[in-house]
Amino acid sequence: RAGVFHGASHPRFSSTIARMKPLFSVLLAGLLAVLQAPAQAQEPQMNLPRVKLAAGMFVIDAQVAADPQQRAKGLMWRREMPQHEGMLFVFEQPQVQCFWMMNTLIPLTAAFVADDGSIVNLADMKPRTTDSHCSKAPVRYVLEMNQGWFDKKGIQAGAKLGGLPGAK
Repeated sequence: RAGVFHGASHPRFSSTIARMKPLFSVLLAGLLAVLQAPAQAQEPQMNLPRVKLAAGMFVIDAQVAADPQQRAKGLMWRREMPQHEGMLFVFEQPQVQCFWMMNTLIPLTAAFVADDGSIVNLADMKPRTTDSHCSKAPVRYVLEMNQGWFDKKGIQAGAKLGGLPGAK
């Protein structure tokens, strides 16, 4: 019977399994983490700090995304957003900012806003696209609102926003 495999009771097979157990444990833990990550990643961020912004006579209740992780996630996975709410992205210094809508489920308009609160330009953005929408000049703020909000309120490039955190 020499050389014939007899299952798990064979000494060579048992020692191989014993050596492989730690590797299987690591692989299984990694697989579970990967499988759970998309479910966690698909949770919208809802509890960011808030600020009241003024756009003419209109008040906006904006969540503030101020660090790189908050800005990267933005409004991803949201299924809806109340009309008077938005998300304000705050950057450390003015530069040309570009946004895209991958994993964002609702149509948005981005207002690219200079340090003095003036809207440099507006960009309508379609959900679930990787089209790049950029500011026409360096900005430190970007305010995302439901698409059409600025149009309905008559707010265009050149209008000023008040209440921006750290605005000059």
